[in-house]
Amino acid sequence: MAVFGARTWAQRVDVAGSDRPRRPWRIERWASPLAALLLVAAVLAAMPADDPRQGAETDRLAFAPVPAGAAVAPRGDVFLGAYVGAPYHHRSDVRLKAPGNTDVTFKDVGWYGEPFKHPLYYGARVAVWSRRTPFGTMVDFTHSKALAYLDETLAATGTIAGKPVPARTKIGDHLRRLEFTHGHNMLTLNGLYRLPNLHARVSPYVGLGAGVSLPHSEVQRKDTRIRTYEYQYTGPVLQALVGIELRVPGISYFFEYKFSIARYEVPLTDADGDYLPGDLWRQFKRWWSGKAPVGGYLWTNLASHQVVGGLGVRISRAPAAAR
Repeated sequence: MAVFGARTWAQRVDVAGSDRPRRPWRIERWASPLAALLLVAAVLAAMPADDPRQGAETDRLAFAPVPAGAAVAPRGDVFLGAYVGAPYHHRSDVRLKAPGNTDVTFKDVGWYGEPFKHPLYYGARVAVWSRRTPFGTMVDFTHSKALAYLDETLAATGTIAGKPVPARTKIGDHLRRLEFTHGHNMLTLNGLYRLPNLHARVSPYVGLGAGVSLPHSEVQRKDTRIRTYEYQYTGPVLQALVGIELRVPGISYFFEYKFSIARYEVPLTDADGDYLPGDLWRQFKRWWSGKAPVGGYLWTNLASHQVVGGLGVRISRAPAAAR
């Protein structure tokens, strides 16, 4: 997935304006189509066999009548799924504090997500449902994006390099980059609860979870050569969701609304990272040594509404008679 490699074929421009070509053919270029192919393969593998007797038995179990409004029968399924979608990010204040008497806050910064531009908005999940209760547990990974509108005129307070910042200014007058395009990544552990059936094959559900924010931060000021370009742990994430599942033999389609809020404390490290494990290990070593980031910190909170749709395969852990 794109989370393991952040570079693209595009040219990189530093503060001085010199071009340094990025290495092409990173894994992120192939992450989305590869994930789609793997998902199609998994779905095909889960479809009923050619034996008509086996297919009829599968249909009988999958489409067993359940009265509308009745509680969902415990199944003990394991669900493996993937999804795409689109986010809407709320405005948020952005504070930058750095050596050299820089402490500035930009008010109500706008963010946009470009969900259908590479790398796409996508996610993957594994859910395990209880055999005897309507509860379940899910690990959910979401790859979103968040880019600041640099050309908006906003209220601001504080100083940059010892000089007062204008009361109304553009972030683009002070920052060359402020974005999390290789991901506003969130990894959460969620509790799920199935609501009563709407139909024999249609089940609504709700969920609540918490986890960690693992964005790829790209922050660059105009008045220094310090440029942060790496995956980082920046704080906790809370997530709430409500969705609906449509079941056919071996496969489920789902449509979902999610709300998440992520705390961002971004160390400005002047690092040029490549891969999530290596970048996080480097961050851990800096934290363990007590070394302050050379460029200071940037803080914000990203609250997002997300509408997603996806599909996946169900693997039943229950005996055939209980399905």
